[in-house]
Amino acid sequence: MSITAAAIDRAKERKGAAFIGYLPAGYPDRDTSIAAAIALAENGADVVEIGIPYSDPVMDGPVIQQATTEVLGRGFRLDEVFEVVKAVTEATDAAVVVMTYYNVIDRMGAETFARRLAEAGGAGAITPDLIPDEASDWIAAAEKYDLDRIFLAAPTSTEERHRSIAESSRGFVYGVSLMGVTGKRTAVSDAAARVVRASKAAGASRVCVGLGVSTRAHVEEIGRYADGVIVGTALVAALRDGGVPALSGLAAELSGRA
Repeated sequence: MSITAAAIDRAKERKGAAFIGYLPAGYPDRDTSIAAAIALAENGADVVEIGIPYSDPVMDGPVIQQATTEVLGRGFRLDEVFEVVKAVTEATDAAVVVMTYYNVIDRMGAETFARRLAEAGGAGAITPDLIPDEASDWIAAAEKYDLDRIFLAAPTSTEERHRSIAESSRGFVYGVSLMGVTGKRTAVSDAAARVVRASKAAGASRVCVGLGVSTRAHVEEIGRYADGVIVGTALVAALRDGGVPALSGLAAELSGRA
């Protein structure tokens, strides 16, 4: 079984839906990003998602865009991602996945990227702009290095697309709760439950929901029908405004440990 799937299943046995937290690599600097990711795991995150800063983050809202712009502006190196992943996997029991637009993987070479991620202890990658039909190189590399490959299912995905995503994913399917970019929302879209149902009907074993999740009430609501709940913007904002202590407090609240 995949590292990510095992982490989600352990969470389900203990408490219900897994808590998945996102942070950008290198924000606000390399060492703080490592400390923040470790604090995230120590305060209830079952899976830690490390975002790779990218110049054209089409899925990311203003908070994450600003954070990654700052990281890129100070001269971010891709090597930092593997350093962050290695540090977090050595310090915690959380599964650690990266979130990256596929151009980053393609530029390095799918096999090289997969090998380096596996060597760092990473569990796999979320690739928001990659569809299974165009992912043969990545799927082959991920298989070779025993990595999870996490594709996105959206409210607009067809039945055929849901089947393709379910068949090609390993670890979990990332269910997009709404059409748009990441960011805080006051309520969870009712499309989230539909995406989970459609993914499960297509054969997905685990579906985790993200986009717009920012409160404990959201986590509890989504946890009734999804295998995991993904939070990003709220955590990045907490880190920005109050450093690692604020991030730790919010993570504990979201995970139900507070």
